[in-house]
Amino acid sequence: MTRPTNRYGFGKAFRDFFIASKEEQNGVKGRIGGLRHYIDKLKPSFSEGGRFPWLHSTFEAFETFAFSPNRVTAKGCHVRDAIDLKRAMIMVVVALMPALLFGMWNIGYQTSLHAADWPFQLGTSASWWYCLWFGFLRMLPLLAVSYLVGLTIEFAFAQIRHHQVNEGFLVTGFIIPMIVPVTTPLWQLALAVAFAVIIGKEVFGGTGMNFLNPALVARAFLFFAYPTRMSGDQVWIAADRWGTDAITSATPLAELAAGTSPTASVLDLLIGTIPGSTCETSVIAIALGAILLLVTGIASWRIMLSVVLGGGLMGLLFNAIGANAYMQLPFYYHYLMGGFLFGAVFMATDPVTAAQTNIGKWIYGFLIGLFAVLLRVVNPAYPEGMMLSILLMNCFAPLIDHCVVARNIKRRQKRAIVKQKATTR
Repeated sequence: MTRPTNRYGFGKAFRDFFIASKEEQNGVKGRIGGLRHYIDKLKPSFSEGGRFPWLHSTFEAFETFAFSPNRVTAKGCHVRDAIDLKRAMIMVVVALMPALLFGMWNIGYQTSLHAADWPFQLGTSASWWYCLWFGFLRMLPLLAVSYLVGLTIEFAFAQIRHHQVNEGFLVTGFIIPMIVPVTTPLWQLALAVAFAVIIGKEVFGGTGMNFLNPALVARAFLFFAYPTRMSGDQVWIAADRWGTDAITSATPLAELAAGTSPTASVLDLLIGTIPGSTCETSVIAIALGAILLLVTGIASWRIMLSVVLGGGLMGLLFNAIGANAYMQLPFYYHYLMGGFLFGAVFMATDPVTAAQTNIGKWIYGFLIGLFAVLLRVVNPAYPEGMMLSILLMNCFAPLIDHCVVARNIKRRQKRAIVKQKATTR
């Protein structure tokens, strides 16, 4: 006796899919064809005149996630590429994985060093796998809440507007939990994500229309609405899993803001075994992600390099002034502390909110690095600096591009006038 299938033929579609998978092992492209056939059978139900036309945007989002859309631009300027926006966003998520995995491990490592009721001996770290598992259990709820809240809002706006579901939140929802303290309450994270998606993006028209980086909007919301959660001595101590007792452990930036030198060595700063925001501490992990983004051409090397140059120049300028211990700190320390490199690689390079012209990218990135170090040293109330620096330059990126384009137009006009005068002579 065979099990009956429903009216949409789900059973037959699944059988076709798995039979095709066996054929693929013999060199036939069956799996992709079977999945394509399965999606095509469902598609009429979600189109106009079908049973669920109001879910068309939602169905299309899942369809284009599995297959590149077959639509082409009908008018206006466009760029052809081998990948679409979803594939580009997925590549960014892959580049973020080294920082995420190290951040998970570091959550367990820092907790083992500073939680008074850690199951193991205080001041000693557990096994590598145990620390990673502990961090995974701490990060999983943050990631789940970020995607659940953000995607719900994204899908709701797409359905109401009858628009396509934008792909930008694939990266935004991944980054937000990585740049907040692991002790952030889930309800506060949910509020921050909702604020970032609605106020930071959707009110301007969705992905591609926002002028502020949504992930940094979420962090800024938490920073100003709940400042005690975003700063302090226990931003990395996930001690509440075992109890409330914890030994305070200030981040290097918090130590400098308090007027003391960082206790962590350069090697610790480079590896990332220090307190800090969840996944921003490891320079090595961030560098691996940067290499992938540069090799694939997803991110701009001009912005990354100019951010580093701007921060280094400001650091050297403070070294020359040397008015206090913070100014005397070697300039390269600014690269290793806080979210400087994470911001330079993954947030300053956001193609929507960054400058678009090549010269504009140099100016944009240089000013981000310069202002980040300036804010850190001059204003101890904002020890990070990178967040506010990127948001500030997001506001000025269109003006920078306008000035660059206007300058190029004037140069071309001058060349045309000179050439015309030469021909008339």
